[in-house]
Amino acid sequence: MDRMLYVAMSGANGLLRGQEALAHSLANLSTVGFKGVLQAARSVPVTGDVYPSRVYARVGLAGPDFSQGPIVRTGRDLDVAVDGEGWIAVQAPDGSEAYTRAGDLRIGPGGVLTNGAGFPVLGGGGPIAIPPYESLQIGADGTVTIRPLGQGANALTVLDRIRLVRPPRSELVRGPDGLFRLRSGEAAPPDASVRLLTGSLERSNVSAVEALTEMIDAARRYELHVRLMQTARDNDQAASQLLRLG
Repeated sequence: MDRMLYVAMSGANGLLRGQEALAHSLANLSTVGFKGVLQAARSVPVTGDVYPSRVYARVGLAGPDFSQGPIVRTGRDLDVAVDGEGWIAVQAPDGSEAYTRAGDLRIGPGGVLTNGAGFPVLGGGGPIAIPPYESLQIGADGTVTIRPLGQGANALTVLDRIRLVRPPRSELVRGPDGLFRLRSGEAAPPDASVRLLTGSLERSNVSAVEALTEMIDAARRYELHVRLMQTARDNDQAASQLLRLG
């Protein structure tokens, strides 16, 4: 009886964790540059003083889904999307360097260039500061060029270059703030081969249809495991009554 209960319990626990990951992905369906979560299940034998005849099904997060989300054209000068592999370097709240694919840039307090989440965008010497300007352009290589306020059309000034990197995916981990960092904690070197698409944004790579379908399927399987546990309880009660009659 305990085997039946243990199998049902371990399956329900794994499905519950899977639903949490799906809910997190669905909550970020409209987040610019968001990367979904991949799940993986593995069997973990239970060892002890008796014969190892139990196997626990553990569902965990295999890591982010690094596939590129759909690119949409916005026509906004400050919107950029990474073309292919690569990341935009930003400054995390603790002052460290982190990486994101969210290119919905804007001018924050003090003229600092930030993305939509408020993280300062890094250039060659730290956060990029934008003075008052008539027009602003971001090149495919990340170069930020402005026409200063009150200047003619030919008075263009190159301010800085957005720090673009392309570290190996296996070395990247996602933090609680949604930003990616190197496992080593070091800063990735700039990569001149990373290109930007100006006037465009990369949407979340989460498919609403697939995520909802998986959530409905997980909910039904969870209910099945709960009913299995209830059946194990009923069988145990029936067996106890038979023993008392005997």
